[in-house]
Amino acid sequence: MACRIRKLLYGGNHFRTNKSAALCLNSILYHSSQDVSDLQWCRDEFPKLIKLTQLLANVDIVNGRLVDVNSNSTIFDDQIENEMRTFKSLVQVFIGSPFVQHNMRRVVSSTTNTHDTFTPFSKTYERESMVIDSLSKVSNFLNVSSQQRKVVRFKVCPQVAQHHIWTGALKETLNNFAVDLDSLSSQGLNEGIILGQQIIHSCLKFLTETASFSDTDSSSWMKFSPSKTVSSSDSQKWEDFLAMFNDLIKCCKSETRLKLHVAKVEVMKEGLLHIKDISIDNNIAYKDARYLQILVQKKLSKTLGHSSGCLFTLLQYYLHGRVTDIEVDLCGGIYRNGNDRFCLFMGRILTSNSERMIGRGVKQLDRALGLFKFVWETAGMKGHLDLQGHMWCVGADNRMLRYRGNIYFMHSICL
Repeated sequence: MACRIRKLLYGGNHFRTNKSAALCLNSILYHSSQDVSDLQWCRDEFPKLIKLTQLLANVDIVNGRLVDVNSNSTIFDDQIENEMRTFKSLVQVFIGSPFVQHNMRRVVSSTTNTHDTFTPFSKTYERESMVIDSLSKVSNFLNVSSQQRKVVRFKVCPQVAQHHIWTGALKETLNNFAVDLDSLSSQGLNEGIILGQQIIHSCLKFLTETASFSDTDSSSWMKFSPSKTVSSSDSQKWEDFLAMFNDLIKCCKSETRLKLHVAKVEVMKEGLLHIKDISIDNNIAYKDARYLQILVQKKLSKTLGHSSGCLFTLLQYYLHGRVTDIEVDLCGGIYRNGNDRFCLFMGRILTSNSERMIGRGVKQLDRALGLFKFVWETAGMKGHLDLQGHMWCVGADNRMLRYRGNIYFMHSICL
């Protein structure tokens, strides 16, 4: 069975298997509050954990998307996705077990200044997964006050609402959508997918034309005002782009394999609704075009609230050049590490201890931890916030890594 799964994984970039050819293990979601003091229960479940690790090697689930880490391509298979969720929920339980906790306490205290009585992820709620999709969720986690949230929004909005950030985030959203649309079309075209591809092509063309005015390396900045004979009917509005987004949602919403992309388009619609009356005219001078771009920035800055998914997506693109939400397998928490020092810790669960998989895990945690520190510093929170990432894999060697000045631990799960 393991050979069959690997053949499917490496036989192509995307696939969908028949549900009748399911993995032989039953899909069960374990809860992190499971009593793991029962050593016999751990012994009974550990073979299943080993089996799942072998079957799911080099597969990950990121933001609800099942991925082959070797090609970074999407895997469309409900059964494998269920097994992945079973695997991660089971690991969350084992992380709370006495032997894993003891091992973590020893490793962390020997490599940091942390007192040996502290063990990360010892509390049940610290071992819960979390999808980070808004500034409100980050602020709630960090206990940011309402006044500080206003400060964060006031500082962030003008930066992330710049015209090139706005159009760049829209392009990234559409390009991500197009990748999976093209994959599905290769498996057999249907009317909705064909129409979706056409709409995305039109949207990207629309954005390319609007972007030309913000590129000072092009000759567009030298354009003089057009003569009065130019028809005003040539100008477009963001409302036209909004209409294309609505059509894209309509033709793809019934395809469950595209649900994440449809959801992100819905999120970006919020910004489009606020600027739909602003014109985009290809027949005006650079100065006038810049005025329209600044108008977009001001409108988005004024209307996108602290809890806005659109604002969060723009911030993600501003910081990382990506538009996907952030997911961590263990949300962790914050502990005081001195008078004016705090430490934020979060975790990821890996299906293999290959260098590629570990590197991905470190970068995913860095992205999540970095976002929280950005909000911490922007809000003016008191004290210095250190960042600490943790990763787990069955059979891995315990070790510590450093990346961009932060500490990351690789933990083994064993009996």
